[in-house]
Amino acid sequence: MGAICLIQDTRDQGRRKGETEMSGITQALRTAQSGLRTNQAALDATANNIANVNSPGYSRKIVRQEQRVVEGAGAGVQIADIVRQVDEGLLKSLRLELSSLHTLDVQETYYDRMQEMFGTPEGNSTISHIINELTSTLEVMAVSSDRTLEQSELVRWGRELTLKLQSMSTTIQELRVQADSEIASIVTEINRLVAKIGDYNDKIIRSEATGIEVTDLKDQRDAAVDKLAQFVDIRYFFRADGDVVVFTSGGRTIVDNIPATLTHDAASSVASTTTHAEGDFAGIFVGTTIAGNDITNEIRSGRLKGLIDLRDGILPNLQSQIDELSAEIRDVFNQIHNRGTSFPGIQSLTGTRNFIEPTSQKVLISGTGDTRVILFDGSGNQAASVSLKTLMEDANFGGDTTYNAGAGYATGDYWIVSEMATNIQNWLNDSPLVGGGSITGAGLGLSGNTVSATSGKLVININSTSYYLAFRDENATDTPGSTHTDATIHFDSDSDGDLDPDETVSGFSNFFGLNDFFVDNLADNVHESNVLASGYGAGTAATLSFRDATGSLGTLAVTAGETLATIAANITNNITNVTATVVPDGSGFRLRISHNNGASMTVTQDAGTDTLLDNLGLHVADVRVSTSLSVRSDIVTTPGYISRGAAQWDSALGAAGEYYTSIADSTIAVALAEAFTTTNAFDTAGGIANISATFEGYAAAIVSTNATLADTNADTLEFQQILTNSLQQKSDTVRGVNLDEEMAQLILLEQAYIASARIITVIQKMFEALEQIL
Repeated sequence: MGAICLIQDTRDQGRRKGETEMSGITQALRTAQSGLRTNQAALDATANNIANVNSPGYSRKIVRQEQRVVEGAGAGVQIADIVRQVDEGLLKSLRLELSSLHTLDVQETYYDRMQEMFGTPEGNSTISHIINELTSTLEVMAVSSDRTLEQSELVRWGRELTLKLQSMSTTIQELRVQADSEIASIVTEINRLVAKIGDYNDKIIRSEATGIEVTDLKDQRDAAVDKLAQFVDIRYFFRADGDVVVFTSGGRTIVDNIPATLTHDAASSVASTTTHAEGDFAGIFVGTTIAGNDITNEIRSGRLKGLIDLRDGILPNLQSQIDELSAEIRDVFNQIHNRGTSFPGIQSLTGTRNFIEPTSQKVLISGTGDTRVILFDGSGNQAASVSLKTLMEDANFGGDTTYNAGAGYATGDYWIVSEMATNIQNWLNDSPLVGGGSITGAGLGLSGNTVSATSGKLVININSTSYYLAFRDENATDTPGSTHTDATIHFDSDSDGDLDPDETVSGFSNFFGLNDFFVDNLADNVHESNVLASGYGAGTAATLSFRDATGSLGTLAVTAGETLATIAANITNNITNVTATVVPDGSGFRLRISHNNGASMTVTQDAGTDTLLDNLGLHVADVRVSTSLSVRSDIVTTPGYISRGAAQWDSALGAAGEYYTSIADSTIAVALAEAFTTTNAFDTAGGIANISATFEGYAAAIVSTNATLADTNADTLEFQQILTNSLQQKSDTVRGVNLDEEMAQLILLEQAYIASARIITVIQKMFEALEQIL
C-alpha cells in the first residue's frame, strides 16, 4: 500500500512539473507571437512606405515598439504607436513661404498681359511712341499749317493717341474684372477645402477614440492645409484630440468645430471709378456679410492677396497714371487750341464746360484783361468786333454791374452766364436792348444767330454762310489791338458773391471749352482731392456747399484736424445724393466725392478764401478721362477746323486798325509744337510723384514703371521659388521615403520576423515532446 502511494506521489509531482514547464513554454509562445505580430505590423508600414515613395504629400510612417510588461515581468513586445515622420516647425515655415510664392505667382500672367498692353520702353506700339509721332506731326504743321495733309496727319495721330489710351484703360478694367472673378473662384475653393479639413478633423477624432490608426488621414488633411496655404495666409494649432484649428494671420478663424463659410460676389462689370473702398467691389466675408466680417484688407499673402493687390492697387495705379497723362494733354492742348481759330473763323461752337445753374452762376474777367468778340468775312477780314466787358456793362445790351466784386479783390463785374449769352446774341443780331447804352450791334443786319447756355453748356451758332466768329483775349479793356494774352476768368459757381472765386481759369474760350480739340463728354459728377498722406488732417475749419441743377444739396461744417475718413463719412451722412470715400492711390489716398445720380455738381467753400479746398486740391476728377477722351467729332470730319492761327491785329488796316485771320498763320501750331517739346507739371498719380516732364517723357515713365513692376515681380518670384523649393526639399528629406533606408529596415524586420517564427517552431516541438513525456 505504501509503495502504491509512493508511485502516485511521484506521478503527481511529474504532472505538476509538466504543467509548470508547459506554462513557461506557453508564455514563451505568446512572447514570440507578440514579436511576430509587431514585426508584421512594422513590415506592413515599411511596405506602405515603399509603395508610396512617389505619392505627393505622403509622410514616412514609423512603428514605435515598446516592451510589454505583465505583473512586473517582461511579456514580449507591443506597438507603442504609429507616427508620421514630420517636422511641424519646418512645415509651418514652408506654408508661410508657399503663401508668399503664390502671391507673386498669380500676378505673373497679369504682368504679362500688361506688358503686351504697355509695350516695352523701346517698342513702337507704346503710348510714348505715339506721343512722339504726334509731336513730330505738330512740328511739321508748324512749318506748313495750311496744308491739308499735315492737318489730317494731326487728326490721325490725335485719334491714335486717344484710341491707345482707351485701349489701355479698357484692358486695365478687363484685368480687374478677371482678378475679381478669380477671387470669387478661389473663395469657392477655400470653402471646399475648409469643409474637407473639417471632415478630416471629425474622422481623426473618431478614429483615435476607437484606437484606429490615423496617420494616413493626417496626411490627407495636411495636403488640404497645404493647398489652403496657397490661397490665403494661414496660422494653425493642434488640439490634444488631434483636431486642427486654422485661422488667418488677421485672426479670423476659418476651420474649427464648425467651419466658417467665406462669400464674395464677383462684379459683372468694372469702370475706372470702381473700387472696394467705395463698396463697388463686394468684400470677402467670413460668416455673415456685414462690414465687420470683411477680411479683404486683412489678407497678407496667398493668391487672394495677389489678386486683391492687382484689383485694388496695381491696376488702379496704372489707370491713375494714364488718366493724369490724358487730362494733362487735354488741358494743355485745349488751352492753346482755344487761343486760336481755324481760317477764317468758326460758325458753330459748343462748349464743354457744364453749368448746373446757368441762370445764376457768374463769371468775371479779372483785372484789366478783356476778350474781343470778332466777326470775320470769308477772306478773314474783320466785319465787326466788340469788347466783351464793354458789351456786358453797356445798358443798351442789358449791362449789369450788380455783381461787382468789390474793392480789394479785382476790378470788373461778375456776369450771370445766361445773361452774357443773351447779350452776345443780341449784339450778333443787331438787337440792342432799351437802355440808352453807348454801343450798337454788329451792324451786319444778321438775324437767327443763337447764343445759349440753357442746355448746361454755352452753345453759339452763326446763322450765315458769310461770317465767322472768333474770340481774342487781350490785356487791356476796350483797347483794340492790345497784347494777345489769356484773360483770367473767375468763376463763382455757387453764386454766393464771395470775393474769392470758386475757380480760376486762363482764357475765355478755354474756360467755356468753346474750341477744344480733345473732348471727353463727362459730367462733372465726380470730384477728387490730390493724393494726400494717410495722416492728413484738415488744416483749417471750413463750411462746404454742394449744389446740382436742382439747387443746394446741403452744407457741411469741417473742423480743423478732421481726417479724410471723417470728412468722407460726414459728407455721405449729411449731403443729399452725394457719397464720399477715401480711395487709395499709389502710396497715398484721395478724397473722392460722387453724385449718386451721376449729375454734374459743384463743391465750394463758403465765406472767405478756399483754404481747405486749396489744401485738398479738390477738382473735377481726372479719373475716366483716358476711357472717354477723343478728338472733337467735327474736327475728325473736317481737319481744317483745327486751330492753326489766331485773330491778329493790324494797325494799318482800316481807319485805326482792324483784326484779321490768315490761312498761312501758324501761331497756334507753333505754340502746340512747343508745348509738346517742353516740360509740363504732372501731379502725383498712381505712385509716380509730381514731376516736370514732356508728355513723351511722362508716357515713357508710365511704360518704364510698368516694366519695372513686371521685372521686380519676376525677380522676386524667382527668389521666392528657390526659397520655397529649398524648404520643400528639407521637408521632403524629413517627411519623404528613403528607399535605401526602407530596404535596410525591411531586412532587419525580415530577420526579426523569421527569428520569431523560428522560436514558435521550436516551441511547437517542445510541446510535442512534452506531450509525449506526459
